[in-house]
Amino acid sequence: MPYLKSKATMIKLLKNTSATGLGLLFLMGCAGSDATSATAGEQIVTSGKSVVPKEATANTLATTSASTHSVNAVQQTTELEGAWRTTDGQGNEVVMLVQDGFMTFARFNQQNKQFLGTTGGTYTLSNGKFEFKYEFNTLDSTQVGSTVSADYKLENNQWTVGKDGVTDTWNRINESNSKSPLAGTWRITGRERDGQMNTMRPGPRKTLKVLSGTRFQWIAFNSVTGAFSGTGGGTYSAENGKYTENIEFFSRNNNRVG
Repeated sequence: MPYLKSKATMIKLLKNTSATGLGLLFLMGCAGSDATSATAGEQIVTSGKSVVPKEATANTLATTSASTHSVNAVQQTTELEGAWRTTDGQGNEVVMLVQDGFMTFARFNQQNKQFLGTTGGTYTLSNGKFEFKYEFNTLDSTQVGSTVSADYKLENNQWTVGKDGVTDTWNRINESNSKSPLAGTWRITGRERDGQMNTMRPGPRKTLKVLSGTRFQWIAFNSVTGAFSGTGGGTYSAENGKYTENIEFFSRNNNRVG
């Protein structure tokens, strides 16, 4: 967790197939300016198959069509999972992590040890439309809870998203050799101090950790007030029971970078 000497327990968040109230974050805001304030959340997912009898009525066909549409939407959402990278107009790196229906964007300059902003939340993909709901945003905390939408296309390990005549292109980070068992979105549930594990009571104040096959980002925020407490991220390895992070950005102390 966020570089604590004490142990912590975490629970993996699940996905949510419901399109209602879900959404995504756009680089348009992330690449535009520097900042320091934000919020986050969690969602849950299931999927299934349906069988249509030959004598299906019109109502049954309509229900099956909706079910198939839902399954296809989940499949598209899953295809976006992993780590993605692009750069802004100033040559700073922007990394997007997508796991379990949750996504984060982090803008930073590793060489100069600069953290430049982060945002994230829940999202859905359906029929070429991308929707994102802000859970935290250091660029503009007033956007927390709001939803935005855009057109998108996903092919050949490139994801393009466009809104109001502006198009951003993301390239997938190759994680094909990764066999990490930790990929997913996790929420801290307890912390050990002096040999005793203290359970954290669920509430609007959250600490999440999003891990792709090779990259991580943790975020601490309040999903009600929009307050942002901190974040850090980079690459990691998980082998033989050992978890190791290489920190590329850290909002609280840039001396942690590297």
